Amino acid sequence: MDTLATLGLVGDVAARLQARGWRLATAESCTGGLIAAACTELAGSSLWFERGVVSYSNEAKTALLDVAPALIEAHGAVSEPVALAMAQGLLARSQADVVVAVTGVAGPTGGSTLKPVGTVWFAWATAAGAHAEVRVFPGDRAAVREATVRHALAGVLARSVPL
Repeated sequence: MDTLATLGLVGDVAARLQARGWRLATAESCTGGLIAAACTELAGSSLWFERGVVSYSNEAKTALLDVAPALIEAHGAVSEPVALAMAQGLLARSQADVVVAVTGVAGPTGGSTLKPVGTVWFAWATAAGAHAEVRVFPGDRAAVREATVRHALAGVLARSVPL
């Protein structure tokens, strides 16, 4: 991961969250905790980073984030409804003001025609509501995961603009 560039983005997120008095939590599947790791790489992150949950398996999504098994069965783990449920579930279970959730197919295997390798669903949740979007990133597993971390943090930055 391009640590210097990512730390610049993390620094921007940290400043923005602290300006609002907000804390961040992450619900991660395909990144396996890389978003949380990028955040906590920055000294003083305990002031604005509340927690990270790695929910790689469907069972973990259910147990830790209250994602309904029927939702996963109906839509698949890599889907808009599951990403939204992950974000909303962690928002309800944490002291965070903003949550980002990611679930995707980082590869090199596991893709399908409808969800090719590189497909990642993102969801961000605050008390004001939740928003989800999908991206398909090119490259190998490392490239997909790095792009996911950057996009997730950019989304947090966009959603934490001071009033």
